[in-house]
Amino acid sequence: MDTPDHQENRDFWNAVVPLHTSSDFYNLEAFKAGATSLLPIELEELGNVDGKTLLHLQCHFGMDTLSWARSGASVTGVDFSDQAIDRARSLAKEVGLDAQFICSDIYDLPNKLTGQFEIVFTSYGVLCWLPDINRWATVVAHFLQPGGTFYIVDGHPMTRVFSSDQRAKSVTDLKVSTSYFTQEPAISEVDGSYADSAEKIPPKKLLTWNHSLGDILSALIQAGLTIEFLHEFPVMHWAPFPFLKQGEDHLWHLPQGDPQLPLLFSLRATKRPV
Repeated sequence: MDTPDHQENRDFWNAVVPLHTSSDFYNLEAFKAGATSLLPIELEELGNVDGKTLLHLQCHFGMDTLSWARSGASVTGVDFSDQAIDRARSLAKEVGLDAQFICSDIYDLPNKLTGQFEIVFTSYGVLCWLPDINRWATVVAHFLQPGGTFYIVDGHPMTRVFSSDQRAKSVTDLKVSTSYFTQEPAISEVDGSYADSAEKIPPKKLLTWNHSLGDILSALIQAGLTIEFLHEFPVMHWAPFPFLKQGEDHLWHLPQGDPQLPLLFSLRATKRPV
């Protein structure tokens, strides 16, 4: 699916790979030393993956994929950024972990990968890059074996209705700027990344989409999955708003005493037998 918006987004992700691999945000050196890049939410909710096959969609440069491999899973990671996949492959060799990495747009993946998996996993900042949530759910179901588990943890779509400049430290509250139910892509130009605001890249145009929680659930159900749970959390894995405070759990919270909003959601589902 090499459309102009696809190419523009891929250019951004290719450009930020070197920035991300050297950033404190990703802390690649700690990972190389044996630390997991996975957060307690997904570790607890997905549970034991030892001996299971796991497909990781939108894997970036593969740290989470390889963390699941360290937990005993037989892993395959997929991303549309060729630079990210190249780095993932080299990282797997460097740390001595067995993993398969495929460069592919999610929608094209059925043409590039065969077989089904016991687990399909995706996490953190993934759905906003996808224009068609129903087609995404169909791909998830395509690769999930009957009785298998699909798991996602991602930014809550509610957060995308707010506008707040990360660089403007004087910003103190959330301001509604976009309809929760918008079907149009948000278009922006960026010259940096969430991982390191001080490092710059050549300006890139980005297109992102917000999918309501109802649309996400409905797409998965229509694709043949049974929802086991949907959880919402008043925490974030990064700080999209400058007034969030990092807690002892290393996650980002709205200031104490403020009304709490859902910032993350997680969902686990199983594929119904044919």
